Amino acid sequence: MTPRITLFFLALTGLAFCASPATIAAEPTAARPHIVIFVIDDLGYADCGFNGGREIQTPAIDALAAEGTVLAAHYVQPVCSPTRAALMTGRYATRTGVYTIVRPNAKWGLPLEERTLADALRQAGYTTAITGKWHLGEFEPAYTPTARGFDHQYGHYFGAIDYYTHIRDGKSDWYRDDKPLAEDGYSTELIAAEASRLITQHKSVAASRPLFLYVPFNGVHAPLQVPESYLQPYSALKGNRRTYAGMLAAVDAAIGRITAALKDAGMLDNTLVMFTADNGGPSPGTVTSNGILRAGKGTIYEGGVRGCAFVRWPGKIPAGARSEEPVHAVDWFPTLVGIAGGTLEQPKPLDGKDLVPMLVDGKPNPHDSILLVQSPRGAAVRAGDWKLLQSRGANAATGKAAKKKGNKAVNSPTDSGPELYNLREDPGEKNNLASSQPEVLARLSKQLDQWLQNAVPPGNPVEP
Repeated sequence: MTPRITLFFLALTGLAFCASPATIAAEPTAARPHIVIFVIDDLGYADCGFNGGREIQTPAIDALAAEGTVLAAHYVQPVCSPTRAALMTGRYATRTGVYTIVRPNAKWGLPLEERTLADALRQAGYTTAITGKWHLGEFEPAYTPTARGFDHQYGHYFGAIDYYTHIRDGKSDWYRDDKPLAEDGYSTELIAAEASRLITQHKSVAASRPLFLYVPFNGVHAPLQVPESYLQPYSALKGNRRTYAGMLAAVDAAIGRITAALKDAGMLDNTLVMFTADNGGPSPGTVTSNGILRAGKGTIYEGGVRGCAFVRWPGKIPAGARSEEPVHAVDWFPTLVGIAGGTLEQPKPLDGKDLVPMLVDGKPNPHDSILLVQSPRGAAVRAGDWKLLQSRGANAATGKAAKKKGNKAVNSPTDSGPELYNLREDPGEKNNLASSQPEVLARLSKQLDQWLQNAVPPGNPVEP
């Protein structure tokens, strides 16, 4: 595939120097970048300014995006826990069994035999910390962050907590270093404060020991709650859309605070920042905006699995660029471990690909195909410009078996047949070409069969 990367914001950013992978590998330990990953929960694809948003002000996020490359086709999973598992392991749900949300009191989580990104970066000499939402298991201590490669933990284990009291289902869900913490305050601001504190604390050793800081905000996930001050600029918006706008503005301010901490510590110029949503926006058109993309969270249409994303690495990844090349959350494990000088030798195979040749040197996308999966029965595959969705005995959007005849919601593929789209010509997935492109259909069906043939069952056998 020919790379499709176009430059924008040139007047603001100029052209960035690009180093080769060989140069990166040869750099001394002290020159390895600090790594910061921001994950925004339930963010709409087209709500940030850098990705076309006009209603909500995101200046701190947009400034970081302008210093890096926007990833226009960055794929994630339809819901939160599976995306986090893919990011942490470099492996699809068909290998980990994390197809769905890990809920409170669930007796499962990311399998303990999985090596996490935090494990690999700590082994490479990084200090590792998480501030925010874990969502990969906590029913036994072995499943919690400090047992999965993180030196420090702060925040919560599950989604949908109250932003002020941090209570979910009548129980507090707030911890430091995996020990219960009684603390009030707006969670988005608390997460930013803790991340900033850790950066300041790390300043004294930053030259010799790089930092991996994972910041998965619970913003902008429901419940829709935000301090009044963030709402004031959005009086023209109504109802939940206005509250959501304030919540995203709060996340933007939090990212601005963390960026300022990196700058004050002298670390920003040597920090790789990766920013992504964990899934597409829910309730598109009323709460979030996924732009022209079809449907939203919980589906394997583009509106559910394209995450608003960019990556910034000064002097290595071009600034002011936008890439249309399809990549997936699983790619960050091999990419970041490689940049960190760590090892990818491990018992379990990786699905992710190293993105450095594509991002740094403009090489073609490393994937022959990308798997988008909700369950072993409902999945899609993207190969080049083409995307195939097949239900295989279940609703491909939700992974749940149809309850009754005629269950054919407009945003939910059913057993009525495969859906084939050319995403270059039809990013909104309006024109099903399955009947007119039999050769493409056969080729992608074979690829999807290969992806699914050894799929493990869900980690929680109660949930599909």
